[in-house]
Amino acid sequence: MCYCAALPTLETRSRVVILQHPRERTTAIGTARMASLCLPQARLHVGVDWSHHGPLAEALASTSHPPILLYPGPDAKDILAEPPPGPVTLVVVDGTWSQAKVVVRDNPVLAALPRYAFRAPEPSEYRIRREPSDEYVSTIEALMHVLGALEGDAAKFRALLTPFRAMVDNQLASQARSPRGRVRHPRPPRPIRERLPAELFERPEDLVCVVGEANAWPYREALGRPDELVHWVALRPATGEVFEAIAAPTGPLSPTTPFHIGLEEATLHAAPARAALIARFAHFVRDSDVIVSWGRYAPDLFRDAGGALPAARLDLRAAAQRLTQARIGTLDEYVASLGEPLPPVAAGRAGRRVASLARILAAWRALPERDAEADPDATDLANADAPDAAAR
Repeated sequence: MCYCAALPTLETRSRVVILQHPRERTTAIGTARMASLCLPQARLHVGVDWSHHGPLAEALASTSHPPILLYPGPDAKDILAEPPPGPVTLVVVDGTWSQAKVVVRDNPVLAALPRYAFRAPEPSEYRIRREPSDEYVSTIEALMHVLGALEGDAAKFRALLTPFRAMVDNQLASQARSPRGRVRHPRPPRPIRERLPAELFERPEDLVCVVGEANAWPYREALGRPDELVHWVALRPATGEVFEAIAAPTGPLSPTTPFHIGLEEATLHAAPARAALIARFAHFVRDSDVIVSWGRYAPDLFRDAGGALPAARLDLRAAAQRLTQARIGTLDEYVASLGEPLPPVAAGRAGRRVASLARILAAWRALPERDAEADPDATDLANADAPDAAAR
């Protein structure tokens, strides 16, 4: 159904930033996009890792609109009873409760924000989705209550319910016209590319795969000995360019490091200082590049060593989880599931792992545009059991 005619336009002094989990983006009855269309000062972003997201970082740096997070917790203030003074940047996480919990937990930039929450003063009208408890509400209902308190005009923001009610009423009317009980109907095949990183197809020439190896001591012996970068390998798959540099450890070398990273102890001790590695890589990488890694360890290791990386990042581990919607195991396990691996591009484990990242990119680019089978995420609209908003 189309609810465009029911959308109001509600100006706000506060800015709203909605961070939507990718699994919610294709949910037809979600309300985050609906809310963003009603609020000119709102911005909707989709993702999981917000540690290097430029637009979010810019919004959080605002001094005229200090940021707050709408998410419950033991230290959260009641925003309806104690709204912060002045205009703010309201950050809202949109997703199921389990999704939102992971997003807030794994993003220190969000977890560090002043936290606010509230108890809904009225039951949710989200009758086509099952909520875990009666006091939970949808994202658009949460924004109605919170903006009413922040802007001091609760009546004005009740207009957010107009398109919401239109959607709910139409869904229920459609179900009443075709009462077939609880039937699970598969959706038509969904384009696979909707679940793949856009950079894979839009910016292939900017992708740079990186792997960093560290002089890392075993957990029980690591006190006062942080991981230090000793091996850095990068590959630009579009051109085949390879970067490799080894840096001498500044502290004592862990006895297990040479074995794990596949480099000789003598090679490590004879290498130049880490500053030379960082300077060389600065000439290899471009500001427009997208840094591709498996998780966050390699980029964080390089940053902690004093190096600078382009802001754009692509975490293949998170992307693989979104694509498969299942546990994916380690990098080696996931690459083994794709078929024959690519040969190492440099020495040691890092050279093999960088080739594995390139293998993943190549395999994803070769995928068909649509699934061969119906979408496994199909759900009956009247019985879906995941709440729409995490920030109530």
